[in-house]
Amino acid sequence: MEKSEQLGIEWLQSLLSLQGLSAQVTASMLEDECGASCWLTIDDSQLSPEQVEVLLGENGTVIDALQYLANTTLNLGSSPEEQQPYTIELAGHRAKRQAELKALAQEAAEQAQSTGEEFEMVSLSSAERRQVHHFLKAYEGLETFSRGREPDRRLVVRQLQ
Repeated sequence: MEKSEQLGIEWLQSLLSLQGLSAQVTASMLEDECGASCWLTIDDSQLSPEQVEVLLGENGTVIDALQYLANTTLNLGSSPEEQQPYTIELAGHRAKRQAELKALAQEAAEQAQSTGEEFEMVSLSSAERRQVHHFLKAYEGLETFSRGREPDRRLVVRQLQ
């Protein structure tokens, strides 16, 4: 097990323990379109449905916040080259959301290419916008950028100008 995996497990289990939750955490290094990431998976078999719901939060806001804290805390003091991205998974939420984002990105790309008009994607977290930017790099002739300010920041997909 890599050092980053062990640190991630210890950090997340400690955080869960502070919340009064008893759940095992496993880690694995996964590579996808966005690069390599240390996935920290919370075993939900010992959690009630209500506890899972609280940890996920509305539209994934709580698990997103936990993931942000993990990335900030676990990479503190590391150079950019040494930083390890962490993804926190619970009850298949990340995998399901990633599939939804890929489908949304494909829809945005197809619509921008066929109509020549901008396609705006709303209600995405900053992490989700980064993923969609990355997914859309595979489409030639398109560009993506973010517009607006939080909490109304949107991802725009359009043909190269």
